[in-house]
Amino acid sequence: MKYKRYISESFAFGLGSLAALGQAPWSIWPIALCALLLSFILAQKCGNFRLAGLVGFFTGLGYFTISLFWITEPFLLEGSNQGWLAPFALLLMSSGLSLFWALAYGLSVLLRYRGDIVLPLIVLLTTAELLRTKLFSGFPWSLIGYVWSDHPISQLSAVVGPHGLTMITLLISGLPLVLKSYKFIRVIVPSFLLVGSWSYGYLILQTPDYPPTGKIVRLIQPNAPQNLKWDTEMVPVFWQRQLNFTKEPSTEPLDLIVWPETSVPFLLRESKESLQNISKAASDVPVIIGANDRVEGGIRNALALVGSKGRLLATYHKKHLVPFGEYIPFGEVFSAWGLRGLASADGAGYVEGTGERFLEIPGIGSVIPLICYELIFPRNVSSKNRARLILQITNDAWFGSFSGPFQHLAQAKLRAIEQGLPLIRVANTGISAVLNSRGEVVAKTSMNEATYIDVNIPSPRTETIYAKFLDWPMIIFLSLSILILSFLRKRTY
Repeated sequence: MKYKRYISESFAFGLGSLAALGQAPWSIWPIALCALLLSFILAQKCGNFRLAGLVGFFTGLGYFTISLFWITEPFLLEGSNQGWLAPFALLLMSSGLSLFWALAYGLSVLLRYRGDIVLPLIVLLTTAELLRTKLFSGFPWSLIGYVWSDHPISQLSAVVGPHGLTMITLLISGLPLVLKSYKFIRVIVPSFLLVGSWSYGYLILQTPDYPPTGKIVRLIQPNAPQNLKWDTEMVPVFWQRQLNFTKEPSTEPLDLIVWPETSVPFLLRESKESLQNISKAASDVPVIIGANDRVEGGIRNALALVGSKGRLLATYHKKHLVPFGEYIPFGEVFSAWGLRGLASADGAGYVEGTGERFLEIPGIGSVIPLICYELIFPRNVSSKNRARLILQITNDAWFGSFSGPFQHLAQAKLRAIEQGLPLIRVANTGISAVLNSRGEVVAKTSMNEATYIDVNIPSPRTETIYAKFLDWPMIIFLSLSILILSFLRKRTY
């Protein structure tokens, strides 16, 4: 029996690994859907909470191990003394997220209706994916619904959001089992859902886009590898490279120039001359820069708007910090053991930002500023007041160059669609891009390329349904679904 269990767990791990191939940069959604279907079949054969939970755990473990492999990259940077932590970080992160899947798979057995666990599993796994975005600060990376980030079905996120996309994905995968008693229908219904969702997205993409705003933005990508970014000999090289790109002539007058996260090698308010040099290079065009900012209580990760003569017109401090990356609980204690936030200089890490999330840029309008990690949370992009665009600065050099930056860009596409807003993202080593309000890439750079691009900023759409209501409709729907399934289960006894 133990032998069979090990085979089952190994098979579940393999299925989860295949399901991860639906994520960027692979985006092979047919393999992901088939892998999820086979995982459902495996769970269906389990007779109790424990066995089904193990299938869910190992399916999740395979899924997250493959899709989140990029988290080992920061530990393996040249010169890092924390390389030994890389496999443990991946295993712990994948295992922790897999517990949500284990709970969903296990509870589906308890809520089975007429011997069927698939429909409860679809509801519970969607709920588990939603909960992992909220609990313990949340981590909404590699959501199941993101398999559609490069495909027309992604347009549905403007209506149902990321968790609605997840449920649609699971329904397409699981409906053949739900409708197993109806041989013809079990093929037709999921096919209709897939084709219908795809057609909806295709029609949205075929509608004429709003004319661009006529405002020209320059994206500066200095390509500073993380292991060289703060090297004393290379710092002046990257600094001068950004100034040179900034002062390059343009075919049309520039309205805004954007540098990436932590792009200046000095504390924000402690080098007036350097800020003046930025303004001089930009010919007094407003420049967005990323910098560390010393404030009361410590250092903050900042996005700053520099105007003429080096004046600081506005500053945004990152609010949603990366756990164990930018801060560690009890950081001063752990620093004595040589452990600290990978992206921080102090033992305690960065200080969380406060204040308004909006940024007013002259000639551009209201902008939602985001620094790196903040973009992966849909709630960070929402606001009571309607902005004109979303602006993200990031340093994806931490993520390597294989999967992490591509997955980060995929999530940017979803944020643009969900809000109906254009999105500008400027990354240190790439991928820098401008997206329109339908998540389409208007222009982008290549990975690991020192360059700049000038782009006409797209126009925003009208406010989307998801922008108005966020996740509340899905939360209500999932809660009611679980209550109904619980009631139906009791009626069968």
